[in-house]
Amino acid sequence: MKNSYSATLLSSCTIAVVLALGACSKTPEVNSVTVPAMPPTAAGPVNVSDIDVTEHVKTALQNNDALKGFDITVVTLKGDVRLMGQLDSQAQIDEAIRIARSSDGAHSIHDELTLKK
Repeated sequence: MKNSYSATLLSSCTIAVVLALGACSKTPEVNSVTVPAMPPTAAGPVNVSDIDVTEHVKTALQNNDALKGFDITVVTLKGDVRLMGQLDSQAQIDEAIRIARSSDGAHSIHDELTLKK
């Protein structure tokens, strides 16, 4: 009878440990917050294709007097805009980022712009 009681107790403990470990292996839910590059309009967020976002940003950069003539590469993936290139001043970098943020469809901006040496 002692062996039967020990076996039952061991089985109960094993089940409890397995259930506890199973609960620990669940991936916790993470609530991530994406800060939009530009606040959504009253009609809702702006959905624009990556190609259109890239073209909007490139055109706006080329039309800006302070940034004309600079080779700024713009790559967009799922609304995330990556700016790459070399500029003469931090003010120009700041202006390029501001322009990209204000473009329709841009969700976030990845600044890889550097200063010329």
